[in-house]
Formats: sequence, structure tokens, C-alpha cells
Amino acid sequence: MPEFLMPTLGADMSAGRLTRWLVQPGDEVRRGDVVAVVETDKADVEVEVFASGVVERLLVEPGATVPVGTPLALIQSAGEPPGAPGAPPPPPPAPAPARPARPEHRLLISPSARQLAEELGVDVATVQGTGPGGRIQRQDVEEAAAARPAPAADRAERMRRAIAAAMSRSNAEIPHFYVSQTIDLSRALAWLAEANAKRPVTERLLYGVLLLRAVALAVREVPELNGFWRDGRADAAPAVHVGVAVSLRHGGLVAPALHDTDRLSLDELMGRFRDLVQRARAGSLRSSELSDPTITVTSLGEQGVESVYGLIFPPQVAIVGFGKIVERPWAEAGDLFVRPVVHASLAADHRVIDGHRGGLYLAAVDRLLQRPEEL
Repeated sequence: MPEFLMPTLGADMSAGRLTRWLVQPGDEVRRGDVVAVVETDKADVEVEVFASGVVERLLVEPGATVPVGTPLALIQSAGEPPGAPGAPPPPPPAPAPARPARPEHRLLISPSARQLAEELGVDVATVQGTGPGGRIQRQDVEEAAAARPAPAADRAERMRRAIAAAMSRSNAEIPHFYVSQTIDLSRALAWLAEANAKRPVTERLLYGVLLLRAVALAVREVPELNGFWRDGRADAAPAVHVGVAVSLRHGGLVAPALHDTDRLSLDELMGRFRDLVQRARAGSLRSSELSDPTITVTSLGEQGVESVYGLIFPPQVAIVGFGKIVERPWAEAGDLFVRPVVHASLAADHRVIDGHRGGLYLAAVDRLLQRPEEL
């Protein structure tokens, strides 16, 4: 009987907090259905199931925090009898965390202070009373509420710690090497301006989708960059799911996947990109979008940065960086021009690929951007 496990939602995740079940025992589910919501340091994530069948039992109660890989539920596959013979009995549901008993003197609280605590969402068990005999007063509740970190600030702080841990691991474990290329964008931008002039404003393309499309198509020529390093060996990915680094409003970033990026038209890619960014900033990503990236793109061009050299998100083996578009002198066939250019970089895992192949990859990205009508 398949077990539905706490998924890995990024290299910086070791555990998750189950906040809500969206199914109950007896419900039928299909592969890809969202069945639960899990809170991570970065976002509340809608978690999909990867087996079709009937939910037989929920093993973890909402509110529990469990390590990655912990069974959350049992899914009875189609045609499989309930409680298949020989299967070990499922463990009992994880109990909800018990609230510690409160000493008797902490029960002393004025009615107005109790009402205020309910309005502000303050747990009176955590409030130190300063009134006679330790009685909790309104001022005590107000001070406790003010001392709490704001939810967004708390999430941002936890996210920063998680990102730092993942990047420290990346820097320590992955032998990075870097290659870079300055790419002439004059043809791509001219084609884009002409194409957008024929479109309604709401359907116009951003030049970033040209970069994403070129990144995805180029890995067909250098497929070693599209995959993972696991268990001491390279593991090529069969599909191209480009992860897009998205900065969040309260700080930090996530890098969810645009699935099958190399198979999407520019219009499809534009629609999915807008949707992904909006949902990432609203905290409504799906688990597959965080677990599936096979190569990541990061860009700091909107921040005025000309070059960016990224750290690889393990277990991926490559990340591509783009800076802002700038005008620079450009020599061609003995003549000098002023051209709009972008600086592209590749960080790759030297256990998987070498600089020669990395250079061929950036050359492929450059060549594709010189033929934007074919993207």
C-alpha cells in the first residue's frame, strides 16, 4: 500500500509542518491532486499526491511538524484490498502537541485582559502577570502582543536561515566552476518590439521569457547540465523543468519550476511565468513546483546588477545568471557599434561537467537568442 510521505520541497528543507488536510479517509484521489497544505520556512505549500487510489488512513494530525520522508497517509491503490495482507499495521496518528499544564496562579486574569488576549490572539499561558498575586492585566497582554515577531518578519527570518544553510551546503559540497558570456540582444529586442506591437498590452511578452526559452532549449545540446547529483553519481533528468528564482515581498526567495519549459510556446511560457510569480509571492505554490526544477535561472537585472554568479541549488548541477541589459561598444567585422547586451554566467558542478562543455552551453544560449523568431 503506497505511503504518502512528507515531501522534500527544496534543499533547505529538513522538516515541514502539516497545517491542513484537504482529504479524509475514504476519499478517492488521482495523481496530481492537492491533498494537504504544508508549512515550510519559505511558504505554505499545496502538496500533491503521486499515486491514485483511496485514502485509507491519515497518519499525522494537523499542527504536527515531522521530518522529510515521514509517512503522512496511506493510499489504497485501485484494486488493492483494504489493509493488504502482510502489510504491517499503520502507526497511530501523531498526537497534536500537548499544551503544558498551567500553574494555578497563571489562571488569575481580569475579564477585560482575557477578552483583549482573545482579540489579539495572545495565549494567556505565555503571559507573565504583574498584578497582585501574579494576576494578568491588560497591560501585560498588550506587552506580550507587542513582543511577538510579526508573522511576515518571522517567516522572513526563518527563510534567511534556511537559505543560508542550503547555500553553505552548496558552497561546501559542490565543486563549482564558472564561465560567462556577453550576449548581443539587438536582434532579440528588435524582434520582441515588433511582435509586441501586434499584441494587446495584456498579451505582450517580457524579454525574460526569451532567456528562459533559450536556457531550456540549450540543455538539449548539453544535457549533462539538466539533472542532479545524487548518491555520488550524476542523474540526468528526462524533462526540462527550469527553476525561476523569485524574490518575495517579505524577503528571501524561492525557485519554483516551470514544467516542460522546452516544450512551451513563448505565449504559454509567458502565461505560466506570470502565474508562477504571482502564486509564489502569494504563498500558494504546489509541492511539485518546488521539488522538480532541473536547472535554475536567476536574474538581478531589475536591481541594476550587470553580472550575477549564482550558487547551485543542490541536488541540481547548474544555475544560469543574467544581469541587466546595458549598452556597450560592440565590434563586428571591423566596424564599431553600440549594442544592447546582457552578461550571462553559468555555475556548474565540476563532478558532472567541465569548462569546455559549459562554454558550449553558453554559446548555444547566445546562438538561440540571435534567432528569436525560432524560439
